[in-house]
Amino acid sequence: MAEINQNRKTMTNIKSVSADYAAVRDRGAGLIDLSSRGRILISGSEAAMFLNGLITNDVKTLSVGSWMPAAFANVQGRLLAVIRVLHREDGFLIDTEAQTRQTVLGLVERFTMAGDFKVADLTSNASSFSVQGPGAREIVEHVLGAAVAQIERESIVGTEVNGTPASVIRATHTAEDGFDLFADVQVAEALRDRLTTAGATVVSANVAETLRIEAGIPRYGIDMDETTVVTETNLDDTVSFTKGCYTGQEIIVRIRHRGHVAKKLAGLVVEGQVPIEHHAKILSSDGNEIGRVTSSTFSPAVERAIALGYVKYDYLSPGTKVRVFSGSAEFSGTVADLPFVRGSWYE
Repeated sequence: MAEINQNRKTMTNIKSVSADYAAVRDRGAGLIDLSSRGRILISGSEAAMFLNGLITNDVKTLSVGSWMPAAFANVQGRLLAVIRVLHREDGFLIDTEAQTRQTVLGLVERFTMAGDFKVADLTSNASSFSVQGPGAREIVEHVLGAAVAQIERESIVGTEVNGTPASVIRATHTAEDGFDLFADVQVAEALRDRLTTAGATVVSANVAETLRIEAGIPRYGIDMDETTVVTETNLDDTVSFTKGCYTGQEIIVRIRHRGHVAKKLAGLVVEGQVPIEHHAKILSSDGNEIGRVTSSTFSPAVERAIALGYVKYDYLSPGTKVRVFSGSAEFSGTVADLPFVRGSWYE
């Protein structure tokens, strides 16, 4: 925890840190609008059975009032979408990134004629916000009550916003403590106003991206896509190795039994403050190409440029020296543990 506290102390001395970044990392909480994400409700007596054959985690172990991360893979074990599955009273709510919403819909809708398996796209009818930061719990308690603020990380709690049912889970997008709120679109503005009045600072898209990279969280279409093997992404909690058959299982299990993947998502701390371009080459100290950069930003907490990228297995040890070629420039770098910033989520 000493390192985190030092990071926060340092940030207060950096004049260029924006108010929304400081709110999340330093003094309070930020409000991130997640409403662009896809939200798909799957219901019916055979929903668990069909869904379990499609995703990497074990839905049959998911009790009502709890949630889990998971992924859709193809038969080669490559990633089609990363999701969160919320088991509510009305069915399984699938929450996924905006870019993978149509993919998920296409994957599940083909089963609607095979049995009691119903699919409803709720994206346009629902909104979602996330309160992130050391002060997130205090703000959520002020707005929604102590019972909501004390929720366990694997649980879902029901609440109301202006008399309309809403759901809350505890989750991080920033390596800080956080709460994701799902509510009807008709009460979205009221919910947003109540959260900001309670002290949450609205987080811009650019700052949210910096916080995401600092937290080491990959984003679909940037850090992972349909060419990425699920187990290359560090999203180990999305996979069950004890459940029955699902699409892509054979390859994913084979890689695990082999011992490791050939490359894996890693962090890089790079000399200087200029972010590295997408797909910049990563070379070993002796000049061998060992990977590519996928995301990069300047980190106020680290006070350097940082990057996510896929690095060959033999070079994954933290502290490994690398060279990064971005445009016509070469930068020295070091492989780093993820997340770059271990915030209040880890306390």
